[in-house]
Amino acid sequence: MAGRGPVPGRRGELARFVTVGAFTFVVDNTVWYLLKLTVLVEHPTTAKGVGILVATIVSYVLNREWSFRERGGHQRPHEAALFFAVSAVALVVNVIPLYVSRYVVGLQRPHVDLVTQEVADFLSGSVLGVALAMSWRFWAFRRWVFPEGVPETPKGAPRP
Repeated sequence: MAGRGPVPGRRGELARFVTVGAFTFVVDNTVWYLLKLTVLVEHPTTAKGVGILVATIVSYVLNREWSFRERGGHQRPHEAALFFAVSAVALVVNVIPLYVSRYVVGLQRPHVDLVTQEVADFLSGSVLGVALAMSWRFWAFRRWVFPEGVPETPKGAPRP
C-alpha cells in the first residue's frame, strides 16, 4: 500500500513512525528529567514510567493520525486498547535497562558520582531502552494495532 508523502509504503511508514518517535522521545525525556530532578528524585524508574506514559498518549494520536493512517485500523476503542496494551509491554521493555543499570549493576549514588549516574541513566533508559521498545512497537503496531487488510477510511471521512 502506498504511503503518504515522498517516501512510499513501508519505508514511508517507518519514516513517519521514527519522526513521531523522535518527537515523543523529547516529550518522554523532558517529563522524566523534570520529575526525577524534582519530585521523584528517589524514584527514577517511576519518573521514567510517567514520562513514557505521557509520551505514549501523544504517540497514539500522532501514529493513528499520521504514521499508520493509510492502514485503516480497527474501530477506535479496539485500536486504542491494542495500542495501549502494546505500549504497556514497551514501557516494561524500556524501563528494564534503567532498572538493571541502577539496581543490579549499581550505577547510582553513592556508588558512583552524579555525572556517571546521569550518563548511565540516559544511556540505559533513553538510548538502549528506547531502541528496544521502539523495535517492539513498530513490529507490534503494524501487526496488531494498524494492520493491513482493514478497509481504508476514505480521505476526509472520520475513522471508525
